[in-house]
Amino acid sequence: MKRVGSYEAKTHLPELLKRVAMGERITIMKHGTPVAMLVPVRSSGKLDVRAVIRDMLEFRKGNTLGEIGLREMIEEGRRY
Repeated sequence: MKRVGSYEAKTHLPELLKRVAMGERITIMKHGTPVAMLVPVRSSGKLDVRAVIRDMLEFRKGNTLGEIGLREMIEEGRRY
């Protein structure tokens, strides 16, 4: 993550915005203290569905129910 002073941020804002648009995060400092962050926003707030599905499939590889099946878990939960 890049850190820039407030004067540099003001002077080079268009360049910093291009870098943020490419995915970089930039912290703006004032007298050595972080005061703001420039971070990329998601376009139109939509998720990348393919990435979410890929992440879910990857998660399933390492996380199993073990010996008990899903149906048994549902029935067990209904008892309470």
